[in-house]
Amino acid sequence: MALALPLRRPERLSPVLPVVAVVALLALPVAPGDDGGAGPADALSALVVAGCAVRLLRTRRRPLTRTAALVLGLPVAGVAVATLHAVSPGDGITGLGRYLQVFVLVPAAVLLLVRGRADFRLLAWSFVALAGWQGAVGVHQYLTGTGASYQGENVRAVGTFGVSDVMGMATVVACGLVCATGLALGRTGVRERTVAVCCALALAVPLALSFSRGAWIATAVTLTVQLVLSGPLRALKAGAVLAAASVVLVGGLGVGTTMLKERIDSITRVTDAPDQSVTDRYTMWAAAVGMWRERPLTGVGLKGFPEYRDGHASLALSSGSDTEGAGAAFRRQPLLSPHNMYLLVLAEQGLLGLLCLAGAWLALLVCALRGLGRVRAAGGRGLDCALVACGLLVWQLVDFAYADIGGPSTVLTAVCFGLAAWWALVGGERTAVPAGRGTLAGEAALR
Repeated sequence: MALALPLRRPERLSPVLPVVAVVALLALPVAPGDDGGAGPADALSALVVAGCAVRLLRTRRRPLTRTAALVLGLPVAGVAVATLHAVSPGDGITGLGRYLQVFVLVPAAVLLLVRGRADFRLLAWSFVALAGWQGAVGVHQYLTGTGASYQGENVRAVGTFGVSDVMGMATVVACGLVCATGLALGRTGVRERTVAVCCALALAVPLALSFSRGAWIATAVTLTVQLVLSGPLRALKAGAVLAAASVVLVGGLGVGTTMLKERIDSITRVTDAPDQSVTDRYTMWAAAVGMWRERPLTGVGLKGFPEYRDGHASLALSSGSDTEGAGAAFRRQPLLSPHNMYLLVLAEQGLLGLLCLAGAWLALLVCALRGLGRVRAAGGRGLDCALVACGLLVWQLVDFAYADIGGPSTVLTAVCFGLAAWWALVGGERTAVPAGRGTLAGEAALR
């Protein structure tokens, strides 16, 4: 009687690879003069959402738990009401699509496509790789004087995003730095953690050369949170490494240029002696508050801030910001948003929209922290995923105090929320859902 040896079937390709492709498309250069509309990454993210929907229809199984559906669907209520109050139907539909893409559809697709912690780590490393590429381009721009204009010199690192999305490289590099830090503080293999530490230290240079004060503050807060959450001993060791690296970079290699030092010092002068960019920001913040007071419950409608801005802004607001360099000619960039996500939502969606969006984000943060607590209590396996998810979520929530959505890099924000949602609603659970009875998202949560 012949013995039939069981043949091991090859593992299927990870369903998260299309999301990795979305991240990879952000490495493509943005055409000079592009106003930051939908790009290849946005188009592919739409295909990912459509493919995920087809997959759900084929399996005919409940895709999300009730909690996940409630948390991810909560922003829809505020956005839908604000769409009805938009200045024009076209603006309303455009704004509705953007909000659903960034805060509902893409995060839900990422949550459903991530099968387990291996897929999560794959996406996290794709963030690090993208940040490494954009950071390398940014450092080259600084060294060769081919970046965006800053104080009369083309030295601001903007990566391939150009002056149309001057914050794009800073966002990408900061997210990569947060992911690398979380992977380094986890309890995976020594080689993986060593590579993550090296990546984190290297990414600090292009982040500094982005001259983005908001990204600096958000990153500093996030890294501190990650160190604290990783445990006191790890926090002490990592803090010592960061301090030593800062001394080497600033003192030994001369990374701390005069412009960089002045930019850092300007953070402490935002109230005493603010520059024009800070004055414009304060003025737009006040205008957003004025719009909210006019319509406190529902706001002025999606895409309504530019239309109502002049009626609520003081004379201190300039006509726009000057942009030049990185392959683009000089142009006056109009100020069309308050550069504060919370105030933008408050102005355009009112208190209802802000409560829905902020409530969903707060629920994700609470669930993510609970999942981190479960992992630490169970021995620390999966701690890197927890730190990455919590870090990305904290970074976005802090950065939203100085920035809002818009530009080619916005799709990365959607993927960040998707990773955070997977950990908060699936990956951080103590046990996986039994096969055949659970949801698609919970089939392999603890892999």
